Amino acid sequence: MTFTPAPALSGTVGVPGDKSISHRSLMLSALAVGESRVEGLLEGEDVLATATAMRAMGATIERDEAGIWHIHGVGVGGLLQPETALDMGNSGTSTRLLMGLIASHAITATFTGDASLSKRPMARVTQPLSLMGASFTASPGDRLPLTMRGTCPAVPLDYRLPVASAQVKSAILLAGLNTPGITRIVEPIPTRDHSERMLRGFGADLNVDIEPDGTRIITLTGEAELHPQQIVVPGDPSSAAFPIVAALITPGSHVTVTNVGLNPTRAGLFDVLLSMGADLSFSNRREVGGEPVADITARYGPLTGIDVPPDVAPSMIDEFPILFVAAAFAKGRTRTSGLDELRVKESDRLTLMATGLARIGARVIETEDGLVIEGTDGAPLPGADSPPLITASLDHRIAMSFAVAGLATRGGLTVDDMRPVATSFPGFVAMLRSLGALP
Repeated sequence: MTFTPAPALSGTVGVPGDKSISHRSLMLSALAVGESRVEGLLEGEDVLATATAMRAMGATIERDEAGIWHIHGVGVGGLLQPETALDMGNSGTSTRLLMGLIASHAITATFTGDASLSKRPMARVTQPLSLMGASFTASPGDRLPLTMRGTCPAVPLDYRLPVASAQVKSAILLAGLNTPGITRIVEPIPTRDHSERMLRGFGADLNVDIEPDGTRIITLTGEAELHPQQIVVPGDPSSAAFPIVAALITPGSHVTVTNVGLNPTRAGLFDVLLSMGADLSFSNRREVGGEPVADITARYGPLTGIDVPPDVAPSMIDEFPILFVAAAFAKGRTRTSGLDELRVKESDRLTLMATGLARIGARVIETEDGLVIEGTDGAPLPGADSPPLITASLDHRIAMSFAVAGLATRGGLTVDDMRPVATSFPGFVAMLRSLGALP
């Protein structure tokens, strides 16, 4: 699909439900006894893969005509043996968190995925789950297809996270639900805490202690009994990032995104944009489903390049591709570092963003763990004689980031495949059109 320079964007839009919360709401509802109801669930392909997997292991999951999801759970310890392989599509979150769920059940499951997911290493999850008693037979490089055999009773784990990863943390906590005794996780660098918030909401005995240096000590008492909940999923801040940055780089734009989740472990992008001088305002602050939310208004204006502190990475790891786009239009230089994690996402996001931005005329240097970008001081990117083809490599966030970049690139650009966007933001193109970005 081709994206060309846009007139001023204006309007008010909503974004899909938070992907991280949507995954967890389905999994924990499936482990509660009774009916949970979830409103605002992200109905993208990744989350639907989680729903299909939970159905395959015994949960009853239905969507009514009003868009509310009804989940009848099987109880902690009640997961059933799936009859066929669990197809995770493109969803790394589904895969890694479900491995945690299954690890403390005496069942065997095979995970498969698409070409992109099958390139992603799983060792960071399989290693701690193996210490709890689960066993794994993986493809070379600890990749999918992968077969795991859970165990019951599993061995409670005392584990210090070697990398800042909410997926690893959550997988261990989910395994700990059906494990006798105390599961303890030491988290030196805080990551998104949706699992902790939601586990407590469902009735799990979970505590978080914070050391003077900021290290979080998370303890979970196993053999939990979860109680059904009514959940309202806030808008996904990762999805909200795209219309917000589109407004910041498109002259004359004024865009409001409603109901955006502002969990402090997820809102790093907005803090970084504010430090770059972005014209952002926050209104109607409130709590939805135990999560802080607000409406965010973005107005076009000058941005200034900064050195992005490496310690903000866990709170915005998925938003760096669109931050790189914003940086390409800032005044001066933006430096990022500490982003090794971006090389093992749906793609190598550092290389893809560096290559694509250079193709449309941005000045970019790729380093071992980040990018250095020299901005245009608000001028459009020069582009090429004909719309250049951007390779997204089946990565939804790369595709959406370059779609936004195309709105401020002379001559526009073409993204090779927008279909992966359905994994997280099915209405992305329609949203851009409603703001006046597309014919």
